[in-house]
Amino acid sequence: MRKAFEYFVLFADMRTGSNFLEANLNGFDGLTSHGEAFNPQFIGAPGRGELLGISRAARDADPLTLLAAIRNRPGEIAGFRYFHDHDPRVLEPVLDDARCAKIVLTRSPVESYVSLKIAEQTGQWRLTQVSQRKAGRIRFDAGEFERQRAAQAGFHAELLRGLKLRGQTAFHIRYDELHDIDVINGLARFLGVATPRTALDRKTKIQNPGPLSDKVENPAEMEAALARYDWFDLDQRPDFETERSAAVRDYVVSEGAGLVFMPVRSGPEESVRRWLAAMDGAPLREGLSQKELRQWKRQRAGHRSFTVLRHPVARAYRAFHQRLLPGGPESAETMIENLREHHGIPLVDGLRGGADPERLRAAFLAFLGWLPEALNGQTALRPDAHWASQSRLLQGFARFAPPDAILREDDLPEALPQLARTTGQTAPEWSPTDGESAVAQGLAAIYDSDIERAVRAAYPRDFMMFGFGPWRA
Repeated sequence: MRKAFEYFVLFADMRTGSNFLEANLNGFDGLTSHGEAFNPQFIGAPGRGELLGISRAARDADPLTLLAAIRNRPGEIAGFRYFHDHDPRVLEPVLDDARCAKIVLTRSPVESYVSLKIAEQTGQWRLTQVSQRKAGRIRFDAGEFERQRAAQAGFHAELLRGLKLRGQTAFHIRYDELHDIDVINGLARFLGVATPRTALDRKTKIQNPGPLSDKVENPAEMEAALARYDWFDLDQRPDFETERSAAVRDYVVSEGAGLVFMPVRSGPEESVRRWLAAMDGAPLREGLSQKELRQWKRQRAGHRSFTVLRHPVARAYRAFHQRLLPGGPESAETMIENLREHHGIPLVDGLRGGADPERLRAAFLAFLGWLPEALNGQTALRPDAHWASQSRLLQGFARFAPPDAILREDDLPEALPQLARTTGQTAPEWSPTDGESAVAQGLAAIYDSDIERAVRAAYPRDFMMFGFGPWRA
């Protein structure tokens, strides 16, 4: 029978108990873990010059050679320990290989941090004789802890996502399970070892038993710092909004000015285009492919790209007015019919022009009530860029390249001339188009606290990320 795995990797970090776990894996017939094989500071373990006949210099030049040597060990399943700061060139090949068993060892980040600081203080990194234990107390540094926690958490999230995308799973084990022989035997079975052990290798001792408060000089400060963390993700808001593409073909390029406008749909697109066109009178370029835009950027040193954010209330109304009021040049008639018949949004004829502000306000509020469902993918209608969140659109831009400048519509009279000066241009004045002004006036006629509240419910991330306050006419 073919074995399920050819080799394994133990994902862990410093002071998580990986030495103890490795020692116990090595106690099974047919399993061998070769330490921190891809630690940039050494190979396998401190003081070693080679591993499996491969020198540290050869490993650094081509880490996949050592990976192949571990994978192809005859008569055994070999493996190694991998931490978040080990050679990154190894991670993708390991994740891609379904014949590599993945083990994920975790420990409380606070316990790991305190244990690490004590080891650094005492110089004792491993304990085999309790009588030789060196006790220590450290000062908890909130900033240092956060940097360590963020690095490890970021790697852990990347690792778990990588496994999910590849349709793989790992054997997860916690620090507090390391002394449970049934769990260790279960891990061995996961790796393909049928014969269980009756006792654990306890040569490696726990170095710092006792509560955290006994190991820290400033426990009150530590508790206050840790209280700020949302350990259970209670403040996390699920984000199911569709990811957006870079939409490069929508970009507007001013050849003479060296400016690239990355428009946010339902923003001040017309007025910014007019401003760009007036810069030097040259025709604007649109519809470029990513390849063509990259070529243009290479040939145009000093170029600048920018986008413009609009207040979510104004932008939502612009999208509603532009796309969903019947009878307009850009009205999405099929979508209008669907929203009217299947979602109860009263998009009736005659709403344009502001002749009946109460009916217009009711229709807009109904649209805003539907928006959260649309943005979270809970409707059959395709997501429309005109009312996608601005934060999501900017993430899409970054798939190609992030903008050099993120401007606000309210700041354009001062911000655009300043932007033009960065490319050596004298800029014309900017002002909204007549159409943009008319739409803003229509919004002012119906705006109230109910509309503000509904928009905030639809775009909480935009308000949080960009700091928008209440809309002002």
